Amino acid sequence: MLADLRNQLQALFEEAIRHAYPSADISAINLETPSEKKHGEFSCSVALRLAGILKKNPMEIAGSLKEAVEQHAALKPALKEKIKCLEVKNPGFINVFLSASAFYDILYDILKKADQYGRLNMGQGIKLLIEFVSANPTGPLSVAHARQAAVGDALANIMQFAGFSAQKEFYVNDEGNQINILGQSIECRAREILGEKIEFPENCYQGEYIKDIAQEFLQKNRVHDLEKLKKIEPKVFCQFGVESLMAVIKKELDDFGVHFDVWSHQSKVASEDKVKDVLVLLEKKGFIYQSEGATWFKSTAFGDDKDRVVQKSDGSYTYLAPDVVYHKNKFDRGFEKLINFWGPDHHGYIPRIKAAVQALGKDAKAIEVLIVQLATIYKEGKPLSMSTRRGQYISLREVMEEVGIDAARFFFLMRHISAHLDFDLELAKKETPENPVYYIQYAYARICSVLEVARQSKLKPKMLHLNLLEEEEEIDLIKKIGFFPDSLEACVKQLDPFALVNYLIELAILLHKFYDKHRVVSENKELSCERLALLEATKIVLANGLKLLGIKAPQKM
Repeated sequence: MLADLRNQLQALFEEAIRHAYPSADISAINLETPSEKKHGEFSCSVALRLAGILKKNPMEIAGSLKEAVEQHAALKPALKEKIKCLEVKNPGFINVFLSASAFYDILYDILKKADQYGRLNMGQGIKLLIEFVSANPTGPLSVAHARQAAVGDALANIMQFAGFSAQKEFYVNDEGNQINILGQSIECRAREILGEKIEFPENCYQGEYIKDIAQEFLQKNRVHDLEKLKKIEPKVFCQFGVESLMAVIKKELDDFGVHFDVWSHQSKVASEDKVKDVLVLLEKKGFIYQSEGATWFKSTAFGDDKDRVVQKSDGSYTYLAPDVVYHKNKFDRGFEKLINFWGPDHHGYIPRIKAAVQALGKDAKAIEVLIVQLATIYKEGKPLSMSTRRGQYISLREVMEEVGIDAARFFFLMRHISAHLDFDLELAKKETPENPVYYIQYAYARICSVLEVARQSKLKPKMLHLNLLEEEEEIDLIKKIGFFPDSLEACVKQLDPFALVNYLIELAILLHKFYDKHRVVSENKELSCERLALLEATKIVLANGLKLLGIKAPQKM
């Protein structure tokens, strides 16, 4: 609601500028939200920009613009009613203060739209594919995968709510060297179980889960002696390992509340025939050439720092070749926009995949690659070490069992994806205001409790003709819930759900502040009903925000 009003006010300022300074060439006006509420709900700094163009004092320009805006507002009664006053402040800002009716309109809007409040049309139905986690099926999910899962799922929810036709995809890398090592690891452990003394290879996966898979392999295949084991082909161990670990990964993600629309497998999407077809296609376009016995992709044609090998001199393909096929497959399925979540060790890979997308005839902006930084888990103030290959790492399952699903998801979202995350297990378990997810959920439960007390007293939220909400804490709370769509817009623009996380924390703070200072259900029934409307609207926003993050909104704590 406030976003719509801001857009109307920005248009009003643009009209005033064209009237007052017709010769000034100014692009779109932006009304900012001041950091301090004493400066109003919105602030405009265009006078500072005009000062350089017009060679005039910015305060003089701001004064003239204020008058022009007021004159144009007078011609728009519905909009003028929303403006309490304008003020000019050094060094040339025009601050906008809204009237009470503007705030009441926010409540009407939220109560009317309910679970649809905050929905945007930024995506305009664009078909979007978000690929995330895509962990090699060589072990249970680590906390690095867990952070990607929480971030990718929340962002997909937000993008869908913002008007995109969004789907979530997990790409299973079920071929290649890592899978061969997995098969070798299982075979070695199986040989050990059957009594053979071997020196376990250093490069193999050494976690206890490999022993469990090996034991399961022997049982399901009814292998009881080494002679029968030695007759089994290596690819059988690989396939069994992939299937076993994918079952584990799917169960972990399902329990974490992350559900993918599509599970793609490299073995099917990027078969050898399809790789050859893509290389022929790129060769016809002039982006493939032979040198030093290898086949090269001319990625420098699209800004990469050097060309990349796609097929080695021994005939084997590099990782890039099937990745080009996979991204072509995404576009062939009709997706117009791609978002990939990768780990920090893949940062250098971004230019070549962007080059591949352009070589396929797509715009570079058709793909966004987001690097999700790693997370460090702290327990009792000490960081826990992690090594996937040696099996010494904290898994997603362990984090969920330690702190619960809601806390785990929220804590993985508590920093921008570009920032390293410190995850404090002890803090995540606390049921105190120190724990932000508890604090937000408690705000929701607190509202539910008050609304239930009101229901028993036969009081209902007043839906129309509000005029008594004028306390500072009431207005602050209304303004904050009015900015819910803005927080979602920020998430879309940044491709990061952190803005919503931060918004919900701030909203919970204001709710508790209001509740601690003002009695909601009192002898003044008219005021009680208006405050109940405020709580109902806040409840809607909290529920909508938590749902987008994949976190429960409990009615009781």
